[in-house]
Amino acid sequence: MHSLYFAVFVNFLLGGVLGAIGGLFGIGGGLIAIPVLGFLYGMDQQLAQGTALVMIVPNVVIGFWRYKQRNQIELGSALQMAVPAVFTTYFAARFATSIDAHSLHVAFALFMVVLALYYLWTLTRKQKAMVPRQRLSQKYIFLMGIAAGASAGFFSVGGAIVAVPGLVGLFGMTQTAAQGLGLAMVTPGTLVALWAYASAGHVDWSIGIPLALGGVLSISWGVALAHHLPERRLRMLFCGALLAIAVWMMTHG
Repeated sequence: MHSLYFAVFVNFLLGGVLGAIGGLFGIGGGLIAIPVLGFLYGMDQQLAQGTALVMIVPNVVIGFWRYKQRNQIELGSALQMAVPAVFTTYFAARFATSIDAHSLHVAFALFMVVLALYYLWTLTRKQKAMVPRQRLSQKYIFLMGIAAGASAGFFSVGGAIVAVPGLVGLFGMTQTAAQGLGLAMVTPGTLVALWAYASAGHVDWSIGIPLALGGVLSISWGVALAHHLPERRLRMLFCGALLAIAVWMMTHG
């Protein structure tokens, strides 16, 4: 019994650390949690992703709720993305739970490399003051839901990460509006992804629930700390960490 309580406490602390990291860097609580779960508990890729979703879901819901309190969300655009995102999330999650774990492991590591390189590119390019330009008609916004839902279902993370740059670069939205729509879109899809992974038996609730509780309590601390540290340096460090973890995953998969 004492060992059970100790394990719950350790997972609660681990969730707190991961939640703070997610708040500190703006992205990546779940992104970091997946390789950590694989390393600490020897989980295969599917189980790590499904268990991480238990922590990701409340953070996404809380983030959406907080954003909605402070900003207006275009419900029409949100629905145009959310509906296809739910379907693609479900089918991508079903596919992810059925394929070889090693293949998914390698794909996730490559996904981390792509994300790291993208964020490095956004940090190193020269920033130009310009009005966002719309390159695609609003009627094509459902495509962002399809792409983001596929990422969220297949990798358990990355839905909003995929959607926000697309909404800014292709549909001319401001960063704030894109982040709000991204959260509105991924919230139902994340719940669907968790259900799909749980239905396939790829969730360890005894680890996931303490992680979620710790993450919910600590994510605000990470956000507060981020506002007192140089953002550019933090992002560079985070990108370096993603690349290092991706290399480790590919060499130890």
